[in-house]
Amino acid sequence: MLKRNESLITGEMIVKYYELNKQKKEIELEMNELKGKFQDYFNQLVGTNCKGEITINGYKLQRQIRKTEKYDDEATVRKLEELQLNDLIQVVKRPDDKKMKAAVNLGLLNPHHLDGCITTSYSPAITVKPVTPR
Repeated sequence: MLKRNESLITGEMIVKYYELNKQKKEIELEMNELKGKFQDYFNQLVGTNCKGEITINGYKLQRQIRKTEKYDDEATVRKLEELQLNDLIQVVKRPDDKKMKAAVNLGLLNPHHLDGCITTSYSPAITVKPVTPR
């Protein structure tokens, strides 16, 4: 499968990946800690859910607030039913995985009846761990 001009994976590449991944995790922890301090600062300065900005040493630190609104499913369906606006309610038919597994376990459903119904997806993931603890 490898062509002559393709480079092989080396031990140095694996070690470098491992070390970089370790640094990435440390950096993310440190950044999250700083973000928390920035959020606390802006909460005290302008209040929660308020945007703010400061400039220090030639850098501008801004906090933006994103607002998302979503209908509460149960309360909204109940209200729409009270208003007799059932056409505004979506009925979603979906298989119940837990009940299906139970039905298979109880012998009420033969798994072969569901041939062609299962979709499988794959997502590759790379991990590198030292063979001997460091």
